[in-house]
Amino acid sequence: MTLSGRAKVPFAGGDGGFAFDVNLSILFTELPLLERPEAAAKAGFDAIELWWPFDGPVPADLELDRLRRAIGDAGVRLVGLNFDAGDMAAGERGLLSDPRTTDRFRANVEVAAGLAESLGCRVLNALYGNRAADVPVEAQREVALGNLLLAAEAAAGIDAVVVVEALNSHENPRYPITSSAAAFAVIDEIGVPNVAFLADLYHLHRMGEDVLALIDESVSRFGHVQVADDPGRGQPGSGGMPYQEIFERLVSAGYRGHVGLEYRPTGPSADSFAWRNG
Repeated sequence: MTLSGRAKVPFAGGDGGFAFDVNLSILFTELPLLERPEAAAKAGFDAIELWWPFDGPVPADLELDRLRRAIGDAGVRLVGLNFDAGDMAAGERGLLSDPRTTDRFRANVEVAAGLAESLGCRVLNALYGNRAADVPVEAQREVALGNLLLAAEAAAGIDAVVVVEALNSHENPRYPITSSAAAFAVIDEIGVPNVAFLADLYHLHRMGEDVLALIDESVSRFGHVQVADDPGRGQPGSGGMPYQEIFERLVSAGYRGHVGLEYRPTGPSADSFAWRNG
């Protein structure tokens, strides 16, 4: 499936545009984790990103080394990594804001930063966390800001940025950061230069935001971009979002980072990239 018959935009990275990377926590999941970097390379990618890929905040050195080796042997670069966000499959969406998960988050900060540094990764995603019914909202925000500041300090030590992400409330009903405005408010309150916005255009579009206007008005605040089509969260071209125009707008607005493919493929992962040729 192609996006349109129009000329391709130069998504080359650097001065010419941006570059795509593939999120190996949602794509190529038909393969074991350590086989996915090679699969991404064979599909034509030189960059990948990951949600926290381990069961706990402090994996064994052997697990870390195996992942490093798989990425290095595949010849791809890790360009985005989530801090430990809890049990994502069970509905957890980050550890920042709940006092009961602070120790787990803080145990993970240096480990995640160390893994990122060793692989040349300079974007770390800190998911805010769900609302806790028995913790006051302001208390959760205070905890979240303190943990975010700690993460930013660790990231600064490796010349990295921490990104704050908005998620849609349809799939994440207890996650409080559901708009770019809410994410910007957190970023502004923390007030340090290496905290930026993760513009997941799928989530924002699902919440009714005008993503083209957001790109035009706020691209300078983007620390990373992720894409999937709406509805369905499939690859670009499988839904109704104007992705050819979105990609063109990112280029013309001056975005020069990576765009992470964070979609659920409608079929085998390796067959889901034909839209890139449109």
